Amino acid sequence: MSDADIFVQSLANRIRAMNIIWERAISDMTLEQVNHHEREGVLPIAFSFSHYMRAQDQSISVVFRKEPPLWISGGWAAKVGVSVDTLGREETVEEMQHLKFADLDAWKAYQSEVIARTSATLETIDAPMLAEVVMAQLPPNMQNIFCGIVVGPGNPIRKLEVLECFVYQHGLRHMGEIEHGRALVGLRGMTS
Repeated sequence: MSDADIFVQSLANRIRAMNIIWERAISDMTLEQVNHHEREGVLPIAFSFSHYMRAQDQSISVVFRKEPPLWISGGWAAKVGVSVDTLGREETVEEMQHLKFADLDAWKAYQSEVIARTSATLETIDAPMLAEVVMAQLPPNMQNIFCGIVVGPGNPIRKLEVLECFVYQHGLRHMGEIEHGRALVGLRGMTS
């Protein structure tokens, strides 16, 4: 196995493992716990689920599969009954702190579809594919995000960065929020 093959396999395995943790995180939560809003100026747990899973959906669906996100094509906003139907990257905490789900079973079904699509896509990746450029550079308003720091100003975004930054690192970051949120509603962490 070449070094490139080992790296691709490792990246795919890390994303799969992270998504198992996302599945565990939602499996024992109630709607009240997911919608818990600690206090003014703090995002609810539902925000972290919605923001990240929709970002994973967009990254995999649009960049790798050249398809609309499942969120759009499946009409999941209406099924989940999300109170704020936006990704939450440009919006303020004051706007996004009101995000809630009405139907937790619908959310779980959406999340499962996203993870299944990601898993199927990971079966198709290889080193040459990950080297493909998808964006000449990040727009100015995204230069200070993690991926902007990783690639540096004026550099292209490849499919590799989409997986490493927008799927893997992003997912771990928001899982940390969910683990903290779970503690606030009396639940345990995901890996201990």
